[in-house]
Amino acid sequence: MLTDLILLAFGLALLTGGAELLVRGAISLANRLGMPPLLIGLTVVGFGTSMPELLVSLQAALGGAPAIAVGNVVGSNIANILLIVGLAAMISPIATRIPNLNRDLVMMIAASLVMLALGFAGIVSFWAGIMMFGALVGYLGWVTYTDRNRADVADGEVTLRLSGLKEALFIIGGLAGLFFGADLLVKAATSIARDFGISEAVIGLTVVAVGTSLPELATSVVAAFRRQAEMALGNVVGSNIFNILGILGITAIVVPVPVDPGMIAFDIPAMATISLAFAALIILTGRIGRIAGGAMLTAYAGYVIWLF
Repeated sequence: MLTDLILLAFGLALLTGGAELLVRGAISLANRLGMPPLLIGLTVVGFGTSMPELLVSLQAALGGAPAIAVGNVVGSNIANILLIVGLAAMISPIATRIPNLNRDLVMMIAASLVMLALGFAGIVSFWAGIMMFGALVGYLGWVTYTDRNRADVADGEVTLRLSGLKEALFIIGGLAGLFFGADLLVKAATSIARDFGISEAVIGLTVVAVGTSLPELATSVVAAFRRQAEMALGNVVGSNIFNILGILGITAIVVPVPVDPGMIAFDIPAMATISLAFAALIILTGRIGRIAGGAMLTAYAGYVIWLF
């Protein structure tokens, strides 16, 4: 048991460090190739910070633990809203009057409803994966076209330039960290679940989901301390879209993913409901204050306690 806990912690550390190295190296390479800042933010940064979720879901599905793969996506989306936005709002209230945010919220809700429909279908098939990933590519192209004049939220990172050798080392080292970290995390989490008699779905919804969301959590907390908490909002909305359409879509293309009946009964509908309530709060109030943030954190704590 102690060995599994150590491997779990080491896997999380490798995932976090690997994502950071990969994002920095990829940004530098993108700048070297002359990619515009917005496109870098939407693709390189967004994809890089979601690589932990992608590799963990792929490893889990290929390793015969599909409940962890789906739980990782569903749990990450719930944690992104209730835990990450809640924590960011507690640090600094979030103004939500952001250009084109409503458009992105609609896409997030649509992705959540797709996940709900696939849950009731009982499986995310190869063709469903193709359509989901195609929808993500179309969305990114649309956003790139409509937001071409918007300043990127990560300007300081987007302008990063490294030497050629350092750039290559960051990218290779980041990918290696992500690969081995994902492998360790899935194996350790599965072993712990079996030892404690906890279902793989619950482990995926909690430990794995929060662990793979550490890059987004770190980004949002830093933004909140800098009094730029609205950055956390874009980070979360974009991540939730990418998790369903990209992570689950790519995983299903590689191997069809069955959905755990327990998640169909509660967790996936809960994710969709939380997404709708989150969008309603933003649209109706235009602000997420500390009281709302505290309520989100309380709701997340209650959700985790209920699972266990």
